[in-house]
Amino acid sequence: MIRFYNARILPLSADREMIEGELWIDGDKVCYMGPAVAERPVFERELDLKGNLILPGFKNAHTHSAMTFVRSFADDLPLQDWLFNKIFPLEARLTPDAVYAFTKLANLEYLSGGVTAAFDMYFHRDEYVRACIDSGFRSVMCGAKNKFDSDWEETARDFEKYNGIHPLIGFRLGIHAEYTANLELIRYLKTLVDAYKAPFYAHNSETESETRECVERHGCSPTALFEREGLFAHGGGGFHCVWLDDNDMDIFKRRGLWAVSCPASNAKLASGVAPLTTMTERGLNIALGTDGPSSNNALDMFREMYLASVLQKLRTRDAAAMDPLAILDMACRGGALAMGLPDCAGLAVGKQADLVVIDLEQPNMQPIHNIPKNLVYSGSKTNVSLTMIAGRILYEKGEYFLDESVEEIYANAQRETRKLLEA
Repeated sequence: MIRFYNARILPLSADREMIEGELWIDGDKVCYMGPAVAERPVFERELDLKGNLILPGFKNAHTHSAMTFVRSFADDLPLQDWLFNKIFPLEARLTPDAVYAFTKLANLEYLSGGVTAAFDMYFHRDEYVRACIDSGFRSVMCGAKNKFDSDWEETARDFEKYNGIHPLIGFRLGIHAEYTANLELIRYLKTLVDAYKAPFYAHNSETESETRECVERHGCSPTALFEREGLFAHGGGGFHCVWLDDNDMDIFKRRGLWAVSCPASNAKLASGVAPLTTMTERGLNIALGTDGPSSNNALDMFREMYLASVLQKLRTRDAAAMDPLAILDMACRGGALAMGLPDCAGLAVGKQADLVVIDLEQPNMQPIHNIPKNLVYSGSKTNVSLTMIAGRILYEKGEYFLDESVEEIYANAQRETRKLLEA
């Protein structure tokens, strides 16, 4: 058992009230949260937090983790040019060993930034899963089939294979996007949605041109097309959701879908600013993601929170737009629910022990007027002092507790990158 004491705790569960006291971990779950008590069990380790903050871990609700190999490789291009002319050709050379190495690199970045789970969409899933399990990192994968793939039935095999393969791993139904699909693929996914009674996800309305061209092809937006074809019968969501119209938002609200916003990537690719204030006013579910480390180029949830807030202020010309506590909720609890991890949505007895300790004794956190505002407006990865997943401390004060050294992970990623570029 592990004991955190003299702590501030922001559970982001049933309520959002800050509490002061202790949090105990037994195995992979929280077993006590509340004021200090006189009679305590014997602990393997006790950590005096000296007033520092415990939060549920950040959940990166949309990413392509192994794209670390194209960080700063094909920047400053619009989405379609970047994707089809730069990224897809290089991705065609990816090997399983490369995905393993690049995922391990991404996991270092996640852990140092307090990220305890990622909703990932990428290739060579066996090696991705192995990298996550070896790192102790939690991930849910999303199907990413497109019309050029020959084996659509792999999605069904993956759903059955990866759901239950390991407590840290899950899989959700999905396709890459409407613009890389056709009606045959979409209707095949509908049979899986029905068979498994499972939610469906896809890149959705990321750019204005994507949305306009979908209307030209199908007479409606991507959201309306997926709804028309029955893909949201059991929920799900969309990644980016920059160009949702009123009807799209009605569908999201009615179906309880999750809109996953990626403000840094959308800004860098000039895709636009998602209307998060409008979504919030209409009661939509919102989570935050980074997108991949090629289009972002970081896997930093602090930056996403800041941009999610300030871009809405700029978009609406209202300095009061977007409550920081709501933003923090999107980054922690919302992401967990978006990827179907209710046991990781907030801190409470019986919930998974996925958490981050924030060092408040740093210049950018002082003075302490309002902790959520400090986190969203001035917080950074430098404030992360500890990251725990499933009761295991994987990062603490600059040190990683993994199966490989940091130096080995860097060297392996660099070697695999060179091999891809020289192929």
